[in-house]
Amino acid sequence: MGWRFRNSIRIAPGIRINLGKRKASLSVGGPGATINVGEKGARATIGIPGTGISYTTDAVSLPGQPPQGSRPGTQSSAGRLLLLGLVAAIILGIALS
Repeated sequence: MGWRFRNSIRIAPGIRINLGKRKASLSVGGPGATINVGEKGARATIGIPGTGISYTTDAVSLPGQPPQGSRPGTQSSAGRLLLLGLVAAIILGIALS
């Protein structure tokens, strides 16, 4: 087993920079809803705090990159955008409260 490194730096309420051995990403959100943006694209996570129950989806790809997991029968782009909008609304609600 190799060595692992992970660190998270809070730069503002609800905004973190996540550092790994080779990669970095940015997380926006808080308990219940988070969007993480890294080199592979954006990932949205919605969960019920304190339960360990959550749902994660590849929200959108960064410009110039093919969508992750794009196969026939997978979640549609419209469904992903709807989920991303819901996550953004929850994050704004948390940030404004």
